[in-house]
Amino acid sequence: MPQPAIALITFGCAKNLVDSEVMLGYLGTGGYHFVKDPAQADIIVLNTCGFIQPSRDEADQAIQEALAQKAKRGVRVIVTGCYAERDRGLLAARYPAVDAWIGVKDFDKIRAVVEGQPFRPGERTFLYGHESPRVLSTPRGWAYLKVSEGCSHDCTFCAIPLIKGRYRSRPASSIVEEARRLAEGGVREIVLISQDTTFFGRDKGRSNGLARLLLDLAEIPDLRWVRFLYGYPEEITDALLDAMNHPKICRYLDIPFQHADPGIVRRMGRSVPGGRALHLLDQIRARLPGAVVRTSLIVGFPGEGRREFAALESFVRSARFDHLGIFAYSREEGTTAFGLGDPVPAAAKERRRARILEIQAGLAAKAQAGRVGQVLEVLIEGSYERSDRLLVGRTRFQAPEVDGVVFVERPGGWDPAGEPLRSVEIVAADVYDLQGRFVA
Repeated sequence: MPQPAIALITFGCAKNLVDSEVMLGYLGTGGYHFVKDPAQADIIVLNTCGFIQPSRDEADQAIQEALAQKAKRGVRVIVTGCYAERDRGLLAARYPAVDAWIGVKDFDKIRAVVEGQPFRPGERTFLYGHESPRVLSTPRGWAYLKVSEGCSHDCTFCAIPLIKGRYRSRPASSIVEEARRLAEGGVREIVLISQDTTFFGRDKGRSNGLARLLLDLAEIPDLRWVRFLYGYPEEITDALLDAMNHPKICRYLDIPFQHADPGIVRRMGRSVPGGRALHLLDQIRARLPGAVVRTSLIVGFPGEGRREFAALESFVRSARFDHLGIFAYSREEGTTAFGLGDPVPAAAKERRRARILEIQAGLAAKAQAGRVGQVLEVLIEGSYERSDRLLVGRTRFQAPEVDGVVFVERPGGWDPAGEPLRSVEIVAADVYDLQGRFVA
């Protein structure tokens, strides 16, 4: 009798995606096969995000849809991840028909959960290693690689330490071994991720841990690009910038400054206000010519009035970020900032968010226009789902899933199994995406 079909659906960040890939790996050892459409599954596994309210709303809707499938067809429903970890008691009472709940400590027990076998619950957030089975779900040519779990910072708005615990680095040797195996399997770009990648090794008393790791990864022959996401501004060191001069390390920094006004930054539990941030950006651009910087910002934090928001507007104009994400403040129970209330109206938050995006769009359009005529190395991810005439790829200055892409005219005789890194001439640009054609 064939094993049941499983649909594993991931919500939230890239770190959740890696957890799902590892769960797929463990399930694969049991001979299960996987389907993308929950309507075709015998078992539905939801890997949820519980970071902010919109994420929880999305997970609630998915749970309700999965339970509708259960009522209709008798499928089993298993809910995992951050939301299940954070609010398991509340959720179990709300959705008693869910067959099993596992948080973030037992991803490696997913096969036992599916098979109804007893297991010893984990005592801390599961952190996989190179020996863990894993089924990649990203496009051919690149993969995420998680270097740690948890966070040891005390940002007043953030619930991650409540869910994941304190920071724990993987052994550098395990990361390098995983990257080597991925590269031998055809991966050309490794994207290092964690809650705070620049903190890597500090929990073990190692200084410049990320800089050393980057240089170790650069020694892997088949690996062509190494990128890391999420770095705290105070952890961008000279040693790290020196390491990023290596030709395999993408000159791409993802630094969530969150805000610029000194009072707001202080209430957020952060330590780098706008003036210091601009100085850091000058240092980065002087030491790494051509460096690309992405940031994330929050509008509507308690205490943000017209003056504080004006400081943020001025900062965005002066910083000239290449990429920017902006979020409305979400008041999270259990965080230090929860006691500050949520005095900024939702409509005001949305107006401010739209204003920052408007400023950034003007800056980005000008930067994008400067790319036209350049010949760039592009990692081709595959066909564009809306047109068979186009392929989709990324440059070194575009991180997966959060930045723009390059649309490339599909040539005759295109081999999807060929080398994914190709030279492309940029022929057109809009605010976020580029268009190009292959260079012979």
